[in-house]
Amino acid sequence: MLKSEFVILNFVAYFPFAVFAQPGETANLSEVDVHPSAPNSIMEMRVRSGHGRYELRNATLVDLIRTAWKVDADNVTGGPDWLDTDRFDVIATVPENSTPENLQSMLKGLLKDHFRLLVHGDTKNRSAYAITVGKKSAMEPASGSEESGCVAQAAKPVTFVCRSMTMAAFAKTLPRIRETSGYLFNYPVLDRTGLQGAWNFSFHWSPRRALLPTPLRAETITIFDAFEKQLGLKLNMIQVPIPVVVVDSANKKPTANLPGVTEKLSPQLEFEVAVIKPDAQLLEGASVRIELGGTVRINMSLQGLIEEAWGELKPHRIVDGPKLMDTTRWAIVAKAPVEQDAIAGWNGPVWNGVDVDSMRMMLRALLVDRFKLAAHYEDRMVSGYALVASRPKLGKADPANRAGCKEGPGADGNDPRLANPLASRLVTCRNMTITQFAGKLSILLFGDAPVIDSTGISGRYDMTINFTPPSAFAKAVGTNAGGDAVASEPNGAISIFEALSKLGLKLQSRKVMASVLVIDHVNEVPTEN
Repeated sequence: MLKSEFVILNFVAYFPFAVFAQPGETANLSEVDVHPSAPNSIMEMRVRSGHGRYELRNATLVDLIRTAWKVDADNVTGGPDWLDTDRFDVIATVPENSTPENLQSMLKGLLKDHFRLLVHGDTKNRSAYAITVGKKSAMEPASGSEESGCVAQAAKPVTFVCRSMTMAAFAKTLPRIRETSGYLFNYPVLDRTGLQGAWNFSFHWSPRRALLPTPLRAETITIFDAFEKQLGLKLNMIQVPIPVVVVDSANKKPTANLPGVTEKLSPQLEFEVAVIKPDAQLLEGASVRIELGGTVRINMSLQGLIEEAWGELKPHRIVDGPKLMDTTRWAIVAKAPVEQDAIAGWNGPVWNGVDVDSMRMMLRALLVDRFKLAAHYEDRMVSGYALVASRPKLGKADPANRAGCKEGPGADGNDPRLANPLASRLVTCRNMTITQFAGKLSILLFGDAPVIDSTGISGRYDMTINFTPPSAFAKAVGTNAGGDAVASEPNGAISIFEALSKLGLKLQSRKVMASVLVIDHVNEVPTEN
C-alpha cells in the first residue's frame, strides 16, 4: 500500500463518512439563541459548555462548522466570503450529561435548522510536515522500562528529551510544543520514517517567535538542522490528501429565535456592581487588572476608559469629545460575572475566568450609565495608506483554499527567515481579493492605520510577504517605521514597503475614508456611587 493511500485511510478512519452526512433535526436542545455578535475587540471564537449550557460566542460560520465536524478551518472549503467574516453568538440549553460527541451532533442539527447549512465530504491536498529518515538514524531503541513522553527545557537553545517514544506519537506531539511554533506554524506533522518500536533521543534548537518585537539577528541552529544533524532525521513540507468539509449552501441570516429566548439566554452584559472614584494616588500610565473571582480594577483617564471600552481604540480614531477627557484619572473597582470552574491566568481571550471582550462591553455600559456617554460610528477622512499597483506579480489563487492570511510559508514550504532572521514576519495570504488583502494589511501590519485598495485589480490571488516588523525596522536602519518605502540596509532588514514591492504593489501615505468613533456627549464627572 502506498503511504499516501495509508494517510487517506487513516483520516477516513478518524473522520468516518457519517460525519459528512447531512445533520438531522436539532436534538436535545430545549432552548436555542442564535444572533449576530456585538462588535468585538478580540476576534476569536469562545466556547464554553457545562452546567446545562453550550455557548459559542463571536464565531464565524467556519468556526461553527469546524467545531461541529472536528476539522481545522483550512479544511472547510467552499461557500461565500461571509462565512469567514460574519460572526454569531450561539447559546443553547443542553442536558447536564451531554458529551462532546453529543454537542457535536447537536451543533450539526442547529446549523441545519438555523442556517439551512448543506455540506458534503471530499479530499483535497494540504501542506504538512513529514518526518523521514536521513542517511543514518542517531536515535537509540528504548528498553521498554522508561515512561513514555517528552520534556522541553525552555532555554536558549531549547533542549527536548524524549523517552520510549514511537515516531507516530512524536509526530503528534511536535506541533503542540510552543517552542516549535515559529517553525511549524501549526501545520500537521506526519510520521513517514517507517521506524517501528519506541525510541530514546534528545535534540536542541534555537527557538523563534513569529512576532518578535526585536527579531533575532542570528540563529544557533534551526529545528530542521537539529533534526538532520542530531537525530539523523529530516523534516520537510509535503502535500498530502486530507478530508475536507465542502459547504454547498448556507443562509446568511439565521432563522428567528423563539420569543423571549434571547432575553433569557443572552442578557445585557453589565458589571454586578461598580464603584468609580478619582484616582487618589495619581498613578501614571493606565492599568487593567482582573482578579480570580471576577474583581476588575481599572485606573485610567476618561479618554483611556473610552479607548479600553472600544477595544484599545487609538486616540486619533476618537473624535469630537471634550478637551478635558484626559485631565482626571479615575479608579474603577467592579465585579464581573466569572466563568464557572474558572481557570487561573490566561486562557485564550479569558483572564482569570473573565472574558476580556465581555469585560469591555460591561465597561462600555458603565460609561453610558455613569458618564452619560453617547457615541456612534461614522466614516471620516483619516491618515492611512492606499495600496496601488506597480507592475503586479501575483499568483492566481487555488480556489480550494479557505480565504485568509496566517503566519508561515506558502505551499512551497520556503522560509526565507532561516537565512535572514532579522526579517522575522512571514505572512501568507491565500485565495484573497486585493481588497481583502488591503484590509488584512491594516490589521496585521499597521495596527490602526487603515489601508484601502486603489489597485483596480480584480480576481483572487495567493501572496506571501517576508519583512521586518515596522518597529524593529525603525531600530535596525534608524528611520521612521511608517512613511514611504525605504531601501533596506545591508544588515538584512526588509521594510514592509520593500516586501510589497516584490509583488508589484506599493503603499502610499494619504488621507483615506475610515470608521471613527464620534463622541456625541459625555460628562466629565460620573454620577454618584
